[in-house]
Amino acid sequence: MTTERIKDSFDRQSMMTTLGATLDTVEPGKVVISAPLLPTSLQQHGAAHAALTFAIGDSAAGYAALSLLPEDQEVMTAEIKINLLAPGVGDRLRATGTVIKPGRRLMVVTSEVHAITGGEEKLIAILQGTMVPVSP
Repeated sequence: MTTERIKDSFDRQSMMTTLGATLDTVEPGKVVISAPLLPTSLQQHGAAHAALTFAIGDSAAGYAALSLLPEDQEVMTAEIKINLLAPGVGDRLRATGTVIKPGRRLMVVTSEVHAITGGEEKLIAILQGTMVPVSP
């Protein structure tokens, strides 16, 4: 696993750039991505839009899976679900993606998304899904 490989891939995601997201941590089987709550990523009640929550949660889980794959493989989301637990209100959202079960054909992953305000964090969503290793 190379952090550089994941950073290069992350930097090519125009959606993450649009959302102002940053790649905060890369460890084998674990990746953290955060994004500010921008005026352009809110829903009508002023909280983070679920699309922001889902996007960073899915990407964190996918990169966690990629961190365990050989250099000659990439990863794609086969399916992922989200449970929205609370409104995303705060300064930033932080998604922590983790590999639950690595495999050669399927990788089970999860993400927890927290809203952060100052020093306080609140769990606002959990995602669980399946990533599929693919050829680049």
